[in-house]
Amino acid sequence: MGFEAWFFEKLALPIQRVKEAYSAGSSLAARFKLRGWSRVFNELASEALTIGAAGFTVLFVLGNEAYKEIDEARWRSMGSYSVTFLDRDRREVGRRGIFLNDSVPLKDIPEVMINAALATEDRRFYDHYGIDIIGTLRALIENVRANDVVQGGSTITQQLAKNLFLSSERSIQRKIKEAFLALWLEARLPKNEILKLYLDRAYMGGGAFGVEAAAQFYFGKSVKDVTMAEAAMLAGLFKAPTKYAPHIDLAAARARANEVLSNLVEAGYYTAGQVYEARLNPADPVERTEANSPDWFLDWAFEEVQRIMKGKDKFVLTVRLTVDLGLQRTAEQAIQSIVANNGRGRAFRNGALVSMEPNGAVRALVGGVDYGDSQFNRATNARRQPGSSFKAYVYAAGLMNGYSLNSRLRDSSPRCGRWSPRNYNGSYGSGRRVSMLDAFRRSLNTTAVAISLDVGRNKVIDLTKKLGIKGVRRSCSIALGDTGITLLQHTSGYAAFASGGMKVTPYAVLEIYDSQGKTLYVHSEHGPKPERVMPRRVAESMNILLKSVVDGGTGRRAQLEFTNAVGKTGTSSSYRDALFMGFTGQFVTGVWFGNDDYRPMVNRYGKGVTGGSFPAQAWQTYMAAAHRTMDIPTIPGLQPHPVQVDERARLARLRTSDPTLAPSTSNRNAPASGRLPAATRKVLEALRAKLKGLKSAPGESPASAPNQPDREKRPDQRAKRTIAPEAKNRPVKSL
Repeated sequence: MGFEAWFFEKLALPIQRVKEAYSAGSSLAARFKLRGWSRVFNELASEALTIGAAGFTVLFVLGNEAYKEIDEARWRSMGSYSVTFLDRDRREVGRRGIFLNDSVPLKDIPEVMINAALATEDRRFYDHYGIDIIGTLRALIENVRANDVVQGGSTITQQLAKNLFLSSERSIQRKIKEAFLALWLEARLPKNEILKLYLDRAYMGGGAFGVEAAAQFYFGKSVKDVTMAEAAMLAGLFKAPTKYAPHIDLAAARARANEVLSNLVEAGYYTAGQVYEARLNPADPVERTEANSPDWFLDWAFEEVQRIMKGKDKFVLTVRLTVDLGLQRTAEQAIQSIVANNGRGRAFRNGALVSMEPNGAVRALVGGVDYGDSQFNRATNARRQPGSSFKAYVYAAGLMNGYSLNSRLRDSSPRCGRWSPRNYNGSYGSGRRVSMLDAFRRSLNTTAVAISLDVGRNKVIDLTKKLGIKGVRRSCSIALGDTGITLLQHTSGYAAFASGGMKVTPYAVLEIYDSQGKTLYVHSEHGPKPERVMPRRVAESMNILLKSVVDGGTGRRAQLEFTNAVGKTGTSSSYRDALFMGFTGQFVTGVWFGNDDYRPMVNRYGKGVTGGSFPAQAWQTYMAAAHRTMDIPTIPGLQPHPVQVDERARLARLRTSDPTLAPSTSNRNAPASGRLPAATRKVLEALRAKLKGLKSAPGESPASAPNQPDREKRPDQRAKRTIAPEAKNRPVKSL
C-alpha cells in the first residue's frame, strides 16, 4: 500500500492533470475551428505567409551578396585603362586598353542620340525606380507572341548595374543581383546621372565603350556632331555590339539602325516624315585600317603607364612617348633583314633590339620579327643568357675593388668547387700574365672568373642590382653570363657606362594627360632621379676596355666610320643566344638573336652564330642610320672622333659668322644646318649606299669547344670547330 500511494502521488496524479488540461484545450480550440471557405482562405494565407517569409529570407541573402559586388571607393570608375599614345613629336601612333571617352557632358550629347537610346532600351526610364514591371510584362508578352526573345525586360538602370558591377553571364542569380543593384543606383543617383553613366559605360564594339568613343571610332567625329542616321546606328549597338558593329557587318548594322528609327516613331519622339531622310541616307562609317604603329614599344609603354597610374583612378589617358618612329622602323628593318637573309641557313628565327639615349629615354624597341605572328615581347620579357657580354659587370666590379687598367691577370683556370672554366679554344689558359685590356679584348673566360672569385661574386650581384638588372644568381660561372636577363635591363646596364657611372632607368613615358587635357605626369618632374652607382673613373676605364673589343677584338663588325663605337659580344652555351651590346655618345643599343625554344643556332656544318657575327652586324646597320647629325657627344674616357672634331669646328664657325644659323646641340636627332665638311659628307654618302641593301657579311666566328660558357672568336682564330655531340643532346629549355 505504501508503494501504491507513492506511485499515485508521483506518476498517476500528474498524468491525470495533463489529461484534464488537454481536454480543456481541445474544448477551447473547437470554438475557433473553421469550415468551408473560411478554412480555404485561412490555409492560403498561411501558406503565403510561409512562402513569403522564405522568399524574403532568400532575397535578403541574395541582396546581401549583390551589395558585396560594390566597391564603394571606385564603383564609378571604369577600372581599365584607355590609352592613346603620341610619339615624341605629338603624333598619334596607336592605342592600348579599352577605348573609352567620358569627356562629353550629358547636356552636349544631341537630343536625337538620347532619344534613340531611350526609345530602344527603356522608354519608361523616367517613370520607374530601376525595375520596370510594366515594361517587363510587355517584353514577356511580345516574346511569347514571337516565340523568340525579341524584347529585353532590363531597364537602363539594370543594364548599368550589370556594366558597373556584374559579369554578362546568363543566370537567375545574376538577374536578381542586377535588380537589387538597380534599386541601389536609383537610391544613390539622379536619373540624368544614371543615363550619363550608361551612355559612357555601355560597350559598343570595336573596343569602344560609350557613345563618344563609339562615334570617334565608327564615324571619326564627336558624338556632339552625329546625325540622326548615325545616332540610330549607335543606339542599335546597345543590344548586340559584336553583331551589329558596322565594321563587322555593315548591312546588319544598317538594318538594326532602321529598327531604331521605327522605335523613335513608335515612342512618339519623331514622326515618320522626320525619320524618312535618315532611312534614305543611312550612316556611312569610316574605314578602319591598321596603322603602322610601333606595337612592341606600345605594349611595353602600356605596362609602364599602368604602373605609373596605379591607384590614381584616372583611366582615360593620352600619353606622349619617347619613341622615334624613324628609328623604330630602322630597328625593325635591321632585325627582319638579318633573320630573312640568314635565319634559315643558320637555324635562328627571332631577334630583338633596344635602343635608348644614355639618360634612359628609349627611342626604339623591337620584340621580335613579326608582331602579327607572335606578340611575345622578347626585348622586355624574355630572360636569355647574356654570355660574355656580362663580363662588363664583372670587370666593373673588379675596377671598383682594387683592380685598374694596369693590372696584370694570369690566364690560368681557377677552381670553383670541382669546376674550372675554359677559354674559347677549349684550353684552361696559357698560364701567362696578360694585361686587363688584352684579357677583356680577347674575352678570356679564365680571367673573368678569376676576378669574380677574387672580388666576391656577391659584389658582382650587388652591382647588377644597383644597375637595375634583376634575377642574377650566385654561381661558379656567374662571370660567363649563365643567368637569364632581359635585353631591356641589359641595355640599361650598359647605359650606365655611357652616362659616366650613373644608374639609368629605361623609360617610355614623357607625359600623361587625362581626358580633359590636364597633366598628370611629367617624367622630368616625377621620374626617378639620377643616382651614381659607380665612380666616373670606373665607367671611363670600362669604356676604354669596351672600345678595344670593337677596335681589335670580337666586335670589329660593329665599327662606325663617323664616331667612336664601343661594346661587347656575348654568346651563350651551345649557341643558344647571341648578343651585341654597345653604344656611341648618343645611343645605347642592345641586339639579340636566338630561338624561342632555345634550339642552338648551328648550321649543318657545325658553324654557330656568335655575338660578333649577326648581332654586331645588325647593331652596326641600325646605328649607322640612327645618327642624323655628326654633332655626337664624346663617350666618357675617350677622345673625340675626328669627324666630331670637324663638326664642332664647323659649328663654331657658324656661331662666329651668324649665331642664328647655328643648330641647337641639345637636339641630337635634328639634322645639322649648313654645309657639312667634305670628309663628313663622304662618310655619310658611303653609309647611305650601304643601307640601301642589308646584306649579310661573310665569314663568321667558328664554333668552339664544348662545355664552354662563352665562345667568342678571337680575331686571328681561323680553325673550324664542330659542336660536341653531348652539347647537341642537352635538354632544351622552354621560354
